[in-house]
Amino acid sequence: MRFLFEDFVLDQQRRELTQRGDAVTISPQAFDLLLALITSPDRVLSKDELLQAVWGGRIVSESTITSHINAVRAAIADTGAEQRLLRTVARKGYRFVGEVQAQHHDAPPAPTTQQPPALPGKPSITVLPFQNLSGDPEQDYFADGIVEDIITALSRVRWLFVIARNSSFTYKGQRVDLQTISRELGVRYVLEGSIRKAGNRVRITGQLLDASTGAHLWAERFEGELDDIFELQDRVAQCVVGAIAPQLELAEIERAKRKPTDNLCAYDYYLRATAKLHQGTREAIEAALPLYYKAIELDPEFASAYAMAAWCYFWRKINAWMLDRPQEIAEGIRLARMAVELGRDDAVALTRSGHALAHLAGDLEGGIALLDRARVLNPNLAPAWYLGGILRALRGEAEVAVENLTHAERLSPLDPEMFRIQVGMALAHFFAGRLDVALEWAEKAALSLPTLLPAHAVIAACHGLSGREVEAARALETLLALGPALRVSRLKDWLPVHRQVDMDRLAEGLRRAGLEE
Repeated sequence: MRFLFEDFVLDQQRRELTQRGDAVTISPQAFDLLLALITSPDRVLSKDELLQAVWGGRIVSESTITSHINAVRAAIADTGAEQRLLRTVARKGYRFVGEVQAQHHDAPPAPTTQQPPALPGKPSITVLPFQNLSGDPEQDYFADGIVEDIITALSRVRWLFVIARNSSFTYKGQRVDLQTISRELGVRYVLEGSIRKAGNRVRITGQLLDASTGAHLWAERFEGELDDIFELQDRVAQCVVGAIAPQLELAEIERAKRKPTDNLCAYDYYLRATAKLHQGTREAIEAALPLYYKAIELDPEFASAYAMAAWCYFWRKINAWMLDRPQEIAEGIRLARMAVELGRDDAVALTRSGHALAHLAGDLEGGIALLDRARVLNPNLAPAWYLGGILRALRGEAEVAVENLTHAERLSPLDPEMFRIQVGMALAHFFAGRLDVALEWAEKAALSLPTLLPAHAVIAACHGLSGREVEAARALETLLALGPALRVSRLKDWLPVHRQVDMDRLAEGLRRAGLEE
């Protein structure tokens, strides 16, 4: 029997592992370990089962199993951090999560030439060398440097499979159609671009395409001076990655929506839930939560699914939608802590769970620390910047918050959750005493998402502090229609504002607007 996964073939009869037709060095025990995992793809294999399958039940040390698991991961180009194919299930064992095709030896053998790799189970992309349209061969290094920076930055996105630079650069100077590139590299998306130099200025264009359909998903143009060429490279790479990551997620969401409901995996459920979460409404969040729980059921190690589910509970709390407040807060904290435990190197998991813990557990400092780590892991993740900006506004760091939120908008100017950036700006400027600016941002947020309770609270408080009694009363009426139980005395339980002076400002504004104690 042969087992095919990605661009690998595990031949049980020949006891051979190959990648694109080339033999891969692997020890006999590591081969048996991989075989045992591949032939049980739908369940977690305990260490006892692996001991029996590979070592015949002989007693070996814990480090022996771990070292052979690491050897398996090295052979199949996986890592303990990525866990693309081989997943560690905490305190239970290991599970092979790649898509496997079993093939009998009497079936037509794989060609001896390079076999096109199968599409991986998560979104996959290659960044092609940018075309140098300057007519100056010396500018090649600049174009290549930008591509290398983009590949490096994309590689930090945990849910994305990125083709290495050495493979993508084999197409440099060639005219190859998208479908050929997709087939040869086993990717769904292609990012390509060009560079043109005129005097001391340079113009860089980039476009993201779906290789299977040829559809354009995103395009952008960047211009700058060559005086600081490395700063320009960094800026272009940062903007490209920040812009295309949401587009890739949206494209994958649409792809998941088209799948029949009896053919969904954990990632598909996660994507469908995330599409709901982006809407931000009460009905959407109620629909998203069971989808995240389904993703967790199918993959108990899915850190981001735990984090997003926890974040749904935070969103229910901040908008006064909770039915059983103590129970829902406890469940949100449980999910967030599971996300942190399972996703210490997952920027998305740390971002959403850190923000949820700040609100649900009142741990503002711990939440900010988790978001700071998320930014280190993926500096181009817009939610890590805007959710971190909101927490810093609540901690009293208004100017830092505005910088963070501005950076998030620059990274993701068409973000599906733009209302979060807007309400963060409103809070930051309000606590800084800039009431007119805060009001402008809060009205934008309320327009983007009319059910957003914090936005209406800032609107009412701004009018109250500014002495606009009619507008304040009207804003308070809207606020209480959304959150009837909101009172001045309960503000601290509603919003984790760190500085007493900031809480006093909010309380006084709402009190003047007419909110009861």
